[in-house]
Amino acid sequence: MSATSSAGSSAEVEQGEVGTATEAKPAPATPLALGKLVNDHLDFVWRSLRRFGVPASDVDDATQQVFLIANEKLPRIQPGSERSFLVGVATRVASHVRRSHHRREAAELRLSVNPLEATPNPEELTQRLEARALLDRVLDAMPEDLRAVFVLFELEELSIDQTASLLILPRGTVATRLRRAREVFHEQAKTVAAGINGKPDR
Repeated sequence: MSATSSAGSSAEVEQGEVGTATEAKPAPATPLALGKLVNDHLDFVWRSLRRFGVPASDVDDATQQVFLIANEKLPRIQPGSERSFLVGVATRVASHVRRSHHRREAAELRLSVNPLEATPNPEELTQRLEARALLDRVLDAMPEDLRAVFVLFELEELSIDQTASLLILPRGTVATRLRRAREVFHEQAKTVAAGINGKPDR
């Protein structure tokens, strides 16, 4: 083989390697910007938190908390999954806010009783507060995907189609998760109630 043909072969190999290397390098993904995330999904997050039971007085702070958490995890949010990620964060934030609100409400009820006026039935008040606490504990024990469907359909009284639209899920998926969520809810309710009563669940 001549020096000329060897040089030509080497050049072809080098060109081939360069071409392969160039093709193997994907274009870097554009980092997700917090500003765009807020602009695109602020109203959605606010509505979701309200539908997850966050009181109107707390929803602005809760919305800010959702985006603060999202900002910390921006690199982990895949393009196209922003709403699903935000719904997951919103359900956890809403659960925390509901618990805090119920504790404040219970304290206010106790402190606002005027001894000169007729006091509310202590048994009814206790039962109502216990029921709320029980609901929060049961919801907290449910998987996030099931809890989101359960809260929107059973507690916020949205339709299956509305729930599917909000969670960006097929209608059939929502129906399946709802059936499973009801089963898990009853299972967890029994477990939590048994723990409160100090009796083993049978």
